[in-house]
Amino acid sequence: MNIYAMRHGRTNYNDLGLCNDDPSRDVYLTQTGIEQAQSAALALREVKFERIIVSPLPRTRQTAEIVNRYHSLPIEVHADIADLRSGFDGKPVADYFAAISHDPLQVRVNGGESLLDYKQRILRFIDWLKLQQHETMLIVAHEDTMRVFVAYFEGGITDSQLRDIHIGNCEYRHYVLHTVTSR
Repeated sequence: MNIYAMRHGRTNYNDLGLCNDDPSRDVYLTQTGIEQAQSAALALREVKFERIIVSPLPRTRQTAEIVNRYHSLPIEVHADIADLRSGFDGKPVADYFAAISHDPLQVRVNGGESLLDYKQRILRFIDWLKLQQHETMLIVAHEDTMRVFVAYFEGGITDSQLRDIHIGNCEYRHYVLHTVTSR
């Protein structure tokens, strides 16, 4: 299976430096984010996607809708690839990083999840992907999702290095995932 994993386009919350994991907040692609998604759409226009999967957060759907102009597929939502539940929704990213600085992998703040909790959720999603029978998929998610994808598919990355991976808005990676065949 061919997996194209992409981070969403730039948002108003990216510009404001705020955390967001609540799908009901008014977080949307900026003009820059729209242009990033349009550029990615052009780059991916010849790929024969059979399925597009997004997180429950609207910025991933907005990005996917722009890419999907060349594909006209239904867009599916999968809860496991929602952004990290930081416990700092609507608050500065800098405050979140300060709160987890003493143990960035395992600390849970304000009822949120740790980075390692999040990693397990994304690995569960990858296990689910292995059971799918589609040949080529686009997954539009978040930077932390992409970090786990990079570590999983590219290897050689320890948990302590996850935060060192930086994925730009609308940056995408192509991976091959071996599926589980039923007998």
